[in-house]
Formats: sequence, structure tokens, C-alpha cells
Amino acid sequence: MAAFPQQLDDTSRRQVAVWLTICCALIFAMVILGGVTRLTDSGLSMVEWDPIFGAVPPLSQQDWETVFAKYRESPEYQKINVGMDLAGFKSIYWFEFSHRVLGRSIGTVFLLPFLYFLWRRKLTPGLIPKLAFAFVLGGLQGLLGWYMVKSGLVDKPDVSQYRLTAHLGLALVIYAYLLWILFGLILKKTTQATPLASRWFAGFLLALIAITISSGGFVAGLKAGHAYNTFPLMGGQWLPPAGWMLEPGWRNLFENIATVQFVHRVLATTTFLAILVFWLKLLRQTLPRPAVTAAHLLMLMAVAQVGLGISTLLLLVPVPLAATHQAGALVLLTLALLVYYHLQADETKKSPV
Repeated sequence: MAAFPQQLDDTSRRQVAVWLTICCALIFAMVILGGVTRLTDSGLSMVEWDPIFGAVPPLSQQDWETVFAKYRESPEYQKINVGMDLAGFKSIYWFEFSHRVLGRSIGTVFLLPFLYFLWRRKLTPGLIPKLAFAFVLGGLQGLLGWYMVKSGLVDKPDVSQYRLTAHLGLALVIYAYLLWILFGLILKKTTQATPLASRWFAGFLLALIAITISSGGFVAGLKAGHAYNTFPLMGGQWLPPAGWMLEPGWRNLFENIATVQFVHRVLATTTFLAILVFWLKLLRQTLPRPAVTAAHLLMLMAVAQVGLGISTLLLLVPVPLAATHQAGALVLLTLALLVYYHLQADETKKSPV
């Protein structure tokens, strides 16, 4: 049996790159669909988790009546949606069902080509464990998703904002992880030296963007975007009223609607200003052209994302705009990772994969 190559030939590299691009695109879509599912209050419409047969939707009127009967026993129906008819149930069921089916599809789209590439020896020894680890993370993400849903199938029909944010955070990790591997396959390296401070700053931006997106998970989990729909003041004040009413004090950062929204505002503003400072510093430096181009795009996207965030707040969180804001966050993360990659690429002459 032939050994795995130490370097990929052009054909194999192109095939693996296309595969990973599709996987990243599907994960991107998965995050957005998950946001829409949350925004439409559809996430608790499926009260069971069946990894195998759950991929088949209700096919007959009797099937629909069965799943609807199970939903009517849930706290969400009894406390919020009491009186909902079958047509109304279908409208929320399809969002959650689509979200779960897309999750299964991502697993299939990842696993089958991975096994094929292993069989045909189209992967390097360095790539194999990294890709296998990504698949394990995907499996954990599925379990975490159900763990999140279970938190809303109890007396209080709302998913835990902690579990929701963990679910979102792991999605970001998987997305960025595969994207980094993809960059190593398709992007050319530069031999031009870059200042250490610029690389550290780019890494800081990447972490700050991820933290800001995660804080948005708490905003979504508590529906905090529906409160204080003014900007820049909150209830006519710079600091949120009743911002520290919970004890112990740290709970306000994660459980107090006013404080959670305030924290997201502060993080978003800090992220924008940090990107602006990074961009202005970059203009005075001689850096690799791909890094400069990516930084320009990052700055433009930061401006757009601030506009999307403020508009979403002022317009009382309309679903299309809120979903676009979430998509913008992923684009911002992608561009920050791209900048970071291009600034790191000169450190090595070989692909990071």
C-alpha cells in the first residue's frame, strides 16, 4: 500500500481545498440558520433528539399530529404558545428541522470525502490528525446543541444563555480551525518580514472579535436586544439602569439583560476602535500586499458591522437584519483570521498544515 505523501500534488491540493471550502461555507450557513432559528423562537419546536431517524420529517397528517402532540406537552407550548394550531407549529418546526438536517449534512459532507482522501492517499501525515480532530469537534457540537435545547424543555421555556453561547463559540472554533487549514492549502507564502507588534496586534483583534461575537450569544440568549432600543444612550443614560441588581455581582455580566447589552455595546465599540487603530498603523508600515488588502477589507467590514448592529437595535431586532448582522460578524472573523495568517506566513517557508 502506498504511503501518504509528505506534500500534496496540485490536483490533490485543489481537491482538498474545494472540499474544505464547501465545509466552511456550510458551517457559515449553519451559524446563520441557527441564529434565525433562535430569532423566530423555533429552537424548542422539536422536543426529541434522534440522531438517525430524526433526519426524516413528518410525512403524513398522522405524523404531524404525533409530533405536534409531543410539542403541546412542552413548557413552551403550555406557557407561551398555548392555542397554537398545527399550521403555526409547522412554521417554527421547519426552521429547527432544517437546522438539524444541515448539521447532519455537514457531518456527512466532511466525513465521506475525508475517508475517500484517506483511501486514495491524498492527505499528508500532518493533515490527517488535524482533520480527524475537526470531525470530533463536529460530533461534540451536535451533542452540545441537544444539551442546549434540553435546557429549554424544563419549567422555564428558554434555552440557557450559557449553553447557547458555548454552542455558538464551538461553531466559531470549528469554522476558524478549518479555515486556517484551508488558508494553508490555497494561499501563497511571503518572505517579507513583518513587525512582531503587528502580528501580536492582529492576534489580539482576532481574539477580541471572537469575544465580542460570544457576548452576542448572551444577548441572543436573553433576548437583550429587545430592551433599550436607543443608541448611544440606554434609557437616557450612559450606564444601564439597574445594571448591577443581581448578587453576586458577576451574574450581571451574564444574566442581567441591561448589563449584557451594555457589555456587548462596549465590546463592539472597543473592537471597532481597535480595528481602526490597527488599520491606521498599518498605513504607515510596509507589509505584504495580501495582508494590506485584507486589512482594508477588515476596516470596511467593521464600519458595515457597526451600522448593522446599531440598525438592528434601533429597529427592534427584525429577523432579516439581525441575521445579516450575525453573518457580518462571521465575515469580520474571517477577515481578521486572514490578516493574521498573512502576517504570520513569513515566519515559515512551509504550509502550516
